[in-house]
Amino acid sequence: MQQVGFERIDDRKARLIESIKNKIIERVHHVDSIDRKFNWSDILADELHHDYNSLSNLFSSVEGITIEQYIIRQKIERAKELLFYDELNLSEIALKLGYSSVAHLSSQFKKITGLTPSELKKSRKAQDVRNPLDAVQ
Repeated sequence: MQQVGFERIDDRKARLIESIKNKIIERVHHVDSIDRKFNWSDILADELHHDYNSLSNLFSSVEGITIEQYIIRQKIERAKELLFYDELNLSEIALKLGYSSVAHLSSQFKKITGLTPSELKKSRKAQDVRNPLDAVQ
């Protein structure tokens, strides 16, 4: 069937989910824009040429978490990296990652890691709690 242009639906779904993850990782970890005030649903829908609701439903059904939760977890991994390198203060990290305040970043950070950013920074064990990007779930 593949010879005449048919492919398994599961392969298409898996590639689409991988594309969602790659777009999120690219924006969170590799785009160094000060203007982080954008709408994730618009970005993903536009760049992947799919309706956001269908992307969201597919992602949740396969990954077991929402796209929003995945974005938050990627942002927290980026925050850990920035804390480890100790080049930016918490206000700068919050701004860089698109948080409205340090308190908002700290709240999400603690929910995901069990520590506040300040506690992690003091412990100097950021490298021990960082996860490989492809293992973030």
